Amino acid sequence: MNGIILIDKPQGWTSHDVVAKLRGILHERRIGHSGTLDPLATGLLVVFVGRATRAVEFAEADSKEYIAGLRLGLSTDTQDISGNVISECSDLPDEEAVYRAVNGFVGDIEQIPPMYSAVKIGGKKLYELAREGKTVERKSRKVTIYQIHIKEIQLPRVRMEVTCSKGTYIRTLCHDIGNLLGTGGCMEELTRTKVGRFELKDSLKLEELRDLAQNGRLEDALIPLDQMFSELQSVVPAEKYIPKAYNGNDFFRNQLSETGKFCSGEKVRVYDAKGHFIGIYRYMEDKKMFHLVKMFLDPEELR
Repeated sequence: MNGIILIDKPQGWTSHDVVAKLRGILHERRIGHSGTLDPLATGLLVVFVGRATRAVEFAEADSKEYIAGLRLGLSTDTQDISGNVISECSDLPDEEAVYRAVNGFVGDIEQIPPMYSAVKIGGKKLYELAREGKTVERKSRKVTIYQIHIKEIQLPRVRMEVTCSKGTYIRTLCHDIGNLLGTGGCMEELTRTKVGRFELKDSLKLEELRDLAQNGRLEDALIPLDQMFSELQSVVPAEKYIPKAYNGNDFFRNQLSETGKFCSGEKVRVYDAKGHFIGIYRYMEDKKMFHLVKMFLDPEELR
């Protein structure tokens, strides 16, 4: 079994819990996911099965969209509603001030990873240090907030849609907005609605996937891996050069079954004549050659 499955993660589950459950449903050990969701969060978890786990690194680089609930006037040690309260404020700003503050975070910003996170310092995860009652200095990281759309304000609560780059902590964004407003703030709820081209509306609940498995219809849930790269051009080497691609070797532009126009550095999807997805290659204009980026096909499976 190879491909991508979109899961709607329930609240209270870790991403690791979901993977463990899927191993039981799918009877497959090779399962990975892109973009960990905290237990408090719900929504889209992009899961990679079998050979598709080789593509996790590509999905992790994708932009993400969330619906987030910000609770102003409340600060916690975890930056979300599940943590211990460290300060409260009843003097809330007006809606105009909230709009100004939120819009000020659009663009490239610096974020300091929260202590309750999986970032490692000195070989130890921050949340492990936090559980020991320790706080350590963390370096800020640049992330990009592409867009924030406020959907609703009912103070002290603000509901907003956020589109952001990889590595963005939405609870830190909520915390920082609250600090800018002088009231403090924490994340009250979070739903991930999109990862790259994949959307929550196309996902399955774990119970739905289990039902498909029981009815022998798991293939209905699998998205072919090459759909993840649908924006890339596709190429097919001429028949006698296909073995070179199977082995991950370079091949030249004049060795394609059909020629085309390519920019230097452009990535392409490579297939064999029967439509099997081989992998991702990068075109090198100076050598008129395609060079392997990532192999996804195991030629042994074709025999």
